[in-house]
Amino acid sequence: MELRRIKAMAASPSALPLAVMLGIAVVDTATGPTFNLLPLYATGPAIAAARGSLRNVLLMGGVAVALCVAFAAKADRLGALRMYVALAAIAYVTLAAVYAAQARLRTERRLVDVQEVANTLEDVLFAPLPPTIGPVRLAASYISASRATRIGGDLYEAVPSLHGVRLVVADVQGKGLETVRCAAVVLTAFREAAPDVVDLADVSHRIESAMDRRTDGERFVTGLLAQVDPDGHLIVFNHGHPAPLLLTSDGRIELVEPAVPVPPFGLTALAGSSHRQDNFTRVTLHAGDRLLLYTDGLSEARNSAGRFYPVSERAGPLLREASPETALGRLRADVAAFTGAPPDDDSALLLVEFAPGTPSGAKPQHGVAERGV
Repeated sequence: MELRRIKAMAASPSALPLAVMLGIAVVDTATGPTFNLLPLYATGPAIAAARGSLRNVLLMGGVAVALCVAFAAKADRLGALRMYVALAAIAYVTLAAVYAAQARLRTERRLVDVQEVANTLEDVLFAPLPPTIGPVRLAASYISASRATRIGGDLYEAVPSLHGVRLVVADVQGKGLETVRCAAVVLTAFREAAPDVVDLADVSHRIESAMDRRTDGERFVTGLLAQVDPDGHLIVFNHGHPAPLLLTSDGRIELVEPAVPVPPFGLTALAGSSHRQDNFTRVTLHAGDRLLLYTDGLSEARNSAGRFYPVSERAGPLLREASPETALGRLRADVAAFTGAPPDDDSALLLVEFAPGTPSGAKPQHGVAERGV
């Protein structure tokens, strides 16, 4: 149960049980002494156990006793056996409700503690990215398909290094707590290696090694590693991940497809592959060029007809204008309109804009890709 839901439930714990008991009183007045509705007032404390505190349960029990006695007197049954049976039923249900409320409150306190710990861990895992790192402007967006958590198995990060800004976007196969744990391992390995390791391929090695040491070996991770240096040279390692979308300032939109596919993290050794420095895609960026890195929660979002979201056709035009943050907001709104339903998969988006100082001199052709062989 989420914190907001618990607080909402506790906002008016007396309203529903009081309304139910007053409804019984109305029916009791209308039917007169013909029917014996006195035991039904026990529903008040029973309902209060689901929402209220122990004090509130006892209070509703007291109200139920008062109504029972009042309507017994009104029906000339004061002191009758039926009244005592009804009072005994109310007392029994109230005691049972107190026990149930106490157990519920203990569980809710544990859940609140667990939720607070989870929120703290999520804040550590997904610290907000700065709007600018070196020569790039950044915006990120994350949506978890789970209502219980803000994060899942998708991840992103961007860090400065001596060789430029380094980025990762990845998607851990599977769901559940083990998936989140694996995502944490990948993020930690990237954060430790990316600032200092010379070659981007060695960052891949560090992530692969961390997964071998610290995960159960039952999961794999598709991901992109990218590096943007101050001159606009972009290097992308694609580990079985959806290709990033390049939007050049001269109006072209294209997917940066890998020439040499690299297996996902966790499967490289099984596939007999190695991370070679030439297994990359190189792109020359110019001022205003934007690159969208995303997980398959975007590319595999479906509409009611089962059609996948067309990233190049719909996302490209939306990401051209305004700030990166606003552009991602427009993209999220468009995906929601396309699917017409809540997301059924986690989705991480990272929009990168190359924004060095005011450019001077003639520009070569935008977005020319040089792929390693």
